[in-house]
Amino acid sequence: MEAAKIKNLYDLNETIASDLFDGATYPWEVLPKIKDFIAKLGSTLPKDRFEERAPHVWVAKSATVFDSAYLGEYLIVDEEAEIRQCAFIRGSAIVGKGTVVGNSTELKNVVLFNHVQVPHYNYVGDSILGHRSHMGAGSITSNVKSDKTLVVVKEQTEQIETGLKKFGAMLGDFVEVGCNSVLNPGTVIGRHTNVYPVSCVRGVIPADSIFKKQDEIIQKR
Repeated sequence: MEAAKIKNLYDLNETIASDLFDGATYPWEVLPKIKDFIAKLGSTLPKDRFEERAPHVWVAKSATVFDSAYLGEYLIVDEEAEIRQCAFIRGSAIVGKGTVVGNSTELKNVVLFNHVQVPHYNYVGDSILGHRSHMGAGSITSNVKSDKTLVVVKEQTEQIETGLKKFGAMLGDFVEVGCNSVLNPGTVIGRHTNVYPVSCVRGVIPADSIFKKQDEIIQKR
């Protein structure tokens, strides 16, 4: 399943968490490792550029964090990031350089690469969002199947059992997700792909495509 491999989704130069992906083939393999990685990396961050605001909560001094935002344990907020009003970061989150986490957006067990935007009423859980990916207002990652079984990543006739009960979405670099869309558990979206607003997305969506609906995915010209 080449389209879902780390090397085909992400520029690892665009995250402070590049070492997290060492030895992994598919990005969801690192989801159980995020918390421990943050604990290890946080203690090494330069004190002239980062401050530990609470136990296991490291925030770059150049980042903007509004007073009403909640910052849970095991968190790194990189330089020039912006955490806006009433954002709820539950924990185990890496927020990249220049990334925007907007009003009433909730994060849990995620890696957001540099310059990601989740600016309006988004839920992002157990997910990885690539460089300059953007989720429109109200779009969410659904991270648990309704029947509570383990998530399987599917691409046409090929499938991979992840062994994970909680797995949201893997967004490649420069992905655009339209407003009020739902990315179902195990969704993988290739680089430079656009998803129409109010979409229900599942499976592996090819790079450089436009997702109109599940049976109408076209390649960009």
